[in-house]
Amino acid sequence: MNSRALVLFSGGQDSTTCLAWALERYQHVETVAFAYGQRHAVELDCRLKVLDEFRAQFARWRGKLGDDHLLDLSLLGQISDTALTQDKAIEFEKNGLPNTFVPGRNLLFLTFAATLAYRRGLEVLVGGMCETDFSGYPDCRDNTLKALQVALSLGLASPMVIETPLMWIDKAATWRLAESLGGTALVDLIIEQTHTCYLGDRSVRHAWGYGCGSCPACELRAHGHAAFRAQAGPA
Repeated sequence: MNSRALVLFSGGQDSTTCLAWALERYQHVETVAFAYGQRHAVELDCRLKVLDEFRAQFARWRGKLGDDHLLDLSLLGQISDTALTQDKAIEFEKNGLPNTFVPGRNLLFLTFAATLAYRRGLEVLVGGMCETDFSGYPDCRDNTLKALQVALSLGLASPMVIETPLMWIDKAATWRLAESLGGTALVDLIIEQTHTCYLGDRSVRHAWGYGCGSCPACELRAHGHAAFRAQAGPA
């Protein structure tokens, strides 16, 4: 049975929930992030605080949480012309995709993650990709990731499993999953320490966390949190 995993950990709500999910299932879990020239590079600082809090607050996970890795993919930012890597307004393109879509991002992330995992003897890659509540990115779709799993396993001549625990659930269910994994402590940690806003804004604290409140990532998170609280009923 696979027992060693590498979580693609940006420090956002989704990847933090995925990290908790992986720590519940695997004996050894490492994390990896990518610096690719993103406007919201503040997430790279937030993720370190989240990892520190995981070790401090969740004793049952502490011994499973292994090394963290940060890979330099700045070339991706240099060749991209998107609202995530350039100072431009967020809008939809003629092809129907938002201009926050960074072509090839998840394909590159998972390929580099697989290379790292292969070297470190990790058998599973865990990512927060989802096609229920998402911005329409084609590299978040289940079929894309299934095809990539096959390609990576063939190319490495070693089975490489890609797990996407959020693929078929919405943001409200993601909040519920976090609560089921780590209770109120994990939900509070996600609100206070994680970062999801595309603009990198941490000047305003909302009920669901920090962000500009108007970018697609903030809107998804806010709507999901409101639905989660409504389903939970009065405190």
